[in-house]
Amino acid sequence: MSLLSRDLVFLVLQFLDEEKYSDSVHRLEKESGYFFNMSYFEHLTLNGDWDEVEGYLSGFTKVDDNRYSMKMFFEIRKQKYLEALDMNDRPKAVDILMKDLKVFSTSNVDIFKEMTLLLSLENFRQHEHLSTYIDTNSARTILLLELKKLIEANPLLREKLYFPSLQNSRLRTMINQGLNWQHHLCKNPRPNPEIKTLFVDHSCGQSQQNAAQTLPPIPNTLFGANVPNPGGFLPLMAHGPFQSAPSPLPTSFAGWMANSQVLHPSVSAGPIGFTLNNTAVLKRPRTPTSDNAVVDFQIANSEHVLKRARPFGMSDEGNIIPVNFTGPSHGQTSYSSNDLPKAVVMTLNQGSAVRSMDFHPLQQSLLLVGTNTGEIMVWALCAQERLAHRTFKVWDLGACSATLQTSLPNDYSATVNRVIWSPDGALFGVAYSKHIVHIYSYHGGHDLGNHLEIEAHAGSVNDLAFSCPNEQLFAITCGEDRLVKVWDAITGTKQFTFEGHEAPVYSICPHFKEDRQDTNYQYIFATSTDGKIKAWLYDNSACIVDYNAPGYSTITLAYSSDGKRLFSCGSNKEGDSYLVEWDDNEGAIKRSYLGLGMQATGIVQFDTTKNRFLAVGDEFSVKFWDMDNVNLLATVKAEGGLPASPCIRFNKEGKLLAVSTNENGIKILANTDGVDLLRTVENRPFESSRAASADIIKSPSNKNFGAGTLGSSFTNRIGSMASRGATNGDNQSLVDLKSRMADEPTDKSRIWKLMEINESTNCQSLRLPDNLAATKVIRLMYTNSGNAILALSANAVHNLWKWPRNERNPSGKANAGVLPQLWQPASGILMTNDISDADPEDVIPCIALSKNDSYVMSASGGKISLFNMMTFKTMTTFMAPPPAATFLAFHPQDNNVIAIGMDDATIQIYNVRLDEVKSKLKGHQQRITGLSFSNTLNVLLSSGADSQLCVWSTDVWEKISSKYLHTPGPGVRADSPLADTSVQFHQDQKHVLVVHETQIAIYEAPKLDCLKQWAPREARGPITYATYSCDSLSIYVSFQDGSLGVLTAATLQLRCQINPSAYLPTNPSSKAYPLVIAAHPTECNQFAVGLSVGGVHVLEPTESEAKWGTSPPLESGGGPSTSAAASSDHLER
Repeated sequence: MSLLSRDLVFLVLQFLDEEKYSDSVHRLEKESGYFFNMSYFEHLTLNGDWDEVEGYLSGFTKVDDNRYSMKMFFEIRKQKYLEALDMNDRPKAVDILMKDLKVFSTSNVDIFKEMTLLLSLENFRQHEHLSTYIDTNSARTILLLELKKLIEANPLLREKLYFPSLQNSRLRTMINQGLNWQHHLCKNPRPNPEIKTLFVDHSCGQSQQNAAQTLPPIPNTLFGANVPNPGGFLPLMAHGPFQSAPSPLPTSFAGWMANSQVLHPSVSAGPIGFTLNNTAVLKRPRTPTSDNAVVDFQIANSEHVLKRARPFGMSDEGNIIPVNFTGPSHGQTSYSSNDLPKAVVMTLNQGSAVRSMDFHPLQQSLLLVGTNTGEIMVWALCAQERLAHRTFKVWDLGACSATLQTSLPNDYSATVNRVIWSPDGALFGVAYSKHIVHIYSYHGGHDLGNHLEIEAHAGSVNDLAFSCPNEQLFAITCGEDRLVKVWDAITGTKQFTFEGHEAPVYSICPHFKEDRQDTNYQYIFATSTDGKIKAWLYDNSACIVDYNAPGYSTITLAYSSDGKRLFSCGSNKEGDSYLVEWDDNEGAIKRSYLGLGMQATGIVQFDTTKNRFLAVGDEFSVKFWDMDNVNLLATVKAEGGLPASPCIRFNKEGKLLAVSTNENGIKILANTDGVDLLRTVENRPFESSRAASADIIKSPSNKNFGAGTLGSSFTNRIGSMASRGATNGDNQSLVDLKSRMADEPTDKSRIWKLMEINESTNCQSLRLPDNLAATKVIRLMYTNSGNAILALSANAVHNLWKWPRNERNPSGKANAGVLPQLWQPASGILMTNDISDADPEDVIPCIALSKNDSYVMSASGGKISLFNMMTFKTMTTFMAPPPAATFLAFHPQDNNVIAIGMDDATIQIYNVRLDEVKSKLKGHQQRITGLSFSNTLNVLLSSGADSQLCVWSTDVWEKISSKYLHTPGPGVRADSPLADTSVQFHQDQKHVLVVHETQIAIYEAPKLDCLKQWAPREARGPITYATYSCDSLSIYVSFQDGSLGVLTAATLQLRCQINPSAYLPTNPSSKAYPLVIAAHPTECNQFAVGLSVGGVHVLEPTESEAKWGTSPPLESGGGPSTSAAASSDHLER
């Protein structure tokens, strides 16, 4: 329907409501879909009129429209189902389950299984998630609160919650005004004109009396074919002196997502939703020739002028006004240009033209570079060292398409279009001009590993970005084939493909927004070479945005660091460049920045920093703007030698700026903080530093890594910074640091020191409540959701602690600040394993949890038990000893398949559903002590008490390789309970953490090359357990003396030591020490320990520290050994 029709519907709704035609009101609301009446919806929900609830809701959205709609329909039908169960109406419950709820099984089979399981319970409140269900009325109230959040988050509904502000009886008033106006202007007015005189256009050619008599009859064709199309109606007051008002603006930039099927008007440097001429941005302001009252958007100090939307029948010339914007300022109104990195402190020689750069998100002096010849390099700026280098090469040509295979022999070269780090810096991606995306793993130093090769697009891959919706790492690509694709960055599996662009897609910008109800909207912007902007939600393949970029330019989009402000920058075919800020609350261009050149030879590049500044490479220089001021702040020539549109990139904190040069090089610009960053030992990336802090300004070594200039001339460069200044006359923009750098003594506070925690006040520690007999905790794990901890004790009993969701803990996640509940079902039963007659000291308990936290599989020397985590009931038992199970691991892609390590040194691949052993793997000499699957490599890694590692193919269940662990010293008893070897794959699914009582080592699968080893000091005693943190950046390790350690995973260097006095009670007679450690699945600085005397402790750093120490620097020749034969003396420094 047209906007006019919508406004008429609102007028009719008001009239019907005032006349008390309630049924008609709600029917029109539903049929028009213009207004969602929340009050009416609340009434239906609280009354439990479920058919009416769904019927009304279906007028606005369907079950499969998006995830919010699906969630709403599911919650409504679930409540309907629970009420039937609560009334013991089983037939009705079964009917609801099969007719209403089964539709959701296609998207989440586990949820449907859980709903089905409720039929088997005497009281559905036995289900752990329903234990707080009190009664129907309270449940409906809670449901209503949840539905309100979903409605306000749903892009199909949230814009329909507001009824326009109308004066009372507005339709009646307008009719009366029409009568009065029409007859007031009539040559023969009547004092009391009849309403039917409005049924046709008024004519003054005859008397009013005659006119009334000659009115044609009104045909009864309201629902017939003679009703004109809404687009055919004449505008209201079409014969009067008034002009129609332009269409209103969309309510929000995020409102792009609310109108996926609407064809939107074009925009050219103006508010989204206005229909503008292609030449909307004019060189000079023009005096308006009309006083039409159309909304003005004003930009302070702006000379840009926009053409407003033309009212019907008006000419172009009568509609041009200056456009300004006065809005809230973000932060200060002005900033000093001293904060900008403008001084050239070094120059790097790349050897080929730079196309893309990106600073490491954590190690901020680590720079990734891609060039026009397909080269990629990683530079350590502190040491001017090129750490890693790769040229373009297809890793697996046989797996590529025939088109690519045919083209490569003729031309094997490729250009790098984009390089970018993943959010945690463990991976980086490279997009090439030929079909291919490469994702590398990086763990410091020269250690660059091939992670994924994806043939992403037909033709050039123009852009690449990483995103983490729902905590899953995605790689997003766009290309010459006009597509946007989303890939699992760990496995390389394609997740989504988005279509809609009619030209090659140039750039992408993934982002998320959070509303007042903390609901996240995950979406992807994509721009194309024909000046189009489109966007998609991950869960909706339909394009939700379709607009023109300013000047139909090819642009890139970028958010400020805090994600609150959106900017775009680019150039069109005529060479005009545009830098603008979008108001994503109003859906309009908020600012158009002045000072860009109008004859760009390419597409200008830009970047943002500090939520304060914008920078653009333009006209052989770098131009800077304050985000809150449209006027140019500063221009830096960087001592000359820059191309017309240089490539630029800030580091995360804006202290450094990398700029490409004409001579195939990179200039590094810095502010005063950037100079300190390059001099600070703590900020040296990974293993790259080769000089101590005192040597950072000494002459560089003779390594031929390029024309670096940080060496002896570094202080001279800094000394001349003030004299260079900026081209806009800001001669005081920088201070002279030469004397300061030459004279200031070594900063003792910057010398690295191991964090040692001795007191409980130096960390957060929480002992979990336990009213059972003290029995040592053998196995420990967090649930996958992160809101509970499961422990298996030596007495074969499981304990489950759950954290409440309340004001102190709104996320409901496990933490050390809120006491959890030792949870048990209403039946009071315990999850207790079957036990054997064997000596308890010889039993090796094992445990594994399903991905959805619904089932736990466990054994304590007897049969393997499968428990329901909601009811604690034993679902089944199987595999009675001998042999006994010693380790369990669910297959990552099939919960029905489980790998079972046995005490007879075999591994059995067992299908629970079929109750059969699919394969039996033999290769170890003693019992199995560890199992770990790799999704990427499709392998199973095993370890045993024989200190042997084996790699098995999960495709054919055959051994690929094996290797014995290198023990640092003699006398290790392999049959000791503490001599077990455990294994765990890194987040990259290729590197492996291997833990033995004598050492911790990092191996690379599948060849099992030993990369690093670390051994503790003898005083600590043997290692009892170790595990990766959830992000694989740290390793938590426990020792027999009761102490705990935190190691940096990339270097195996100890950065924090937690002594027993910090978390254990003082008791000389107690020999308590941690036997097992579990890492929180989402909080990288939280872990839990299970003690040898019973009890579980959760530990976190203090809020002021926020993390467990900092990584130590690596001296030349020091650090962890990469040799498998290294002695323990060199393993820990």
